[in-house]
Amino acid sequence: MSAPLTEQERMQAAINDRIGTELVLDGEALRVWHLRLKPGETLRPHRHDRPYFWTALTDGKARSRSGDGRVTDVVYRAGDTRHFGDLTPETAFVHDLTNTGDAELVFVTAEFTHKDHSSATRSKP
Repeated sequence: MSAPLTEQERMQAAINDRIGTELVLDGEALRVWHLRLKPGETLRPHRHDRPYFWTALTDGKARSRSGDGRVTDVVYRAGDTRHFGDLTPETAFVHDLTNTGDAELVFVTAEFTHKDHSSATRSKP
């Protein structure tokens, strides 16, 4: 899909906090997700409203349609990591993710669920 998210998809994403394909840990301060998408598969639109980071475990290509109308193509390399440390319900964003490559796309995502996650993201001396 290359058309922007529809109004209905944006509304559905606003209540969908399933940011991976499998929730592997649901702790008091942290949720850990695995994301596995075969070529052509899409993770349906969802919201990010708390700090999180993801790491790509495989090389791959994807397209993301965002709630603000952007459509972005991305190339991932195994080990790529991105941190979104300042998300709140007020600064949340929605998007989907489609594997546009020819190999399975695999990520691990850690989502901080406790209000004070600073100790979990602070570097150790």
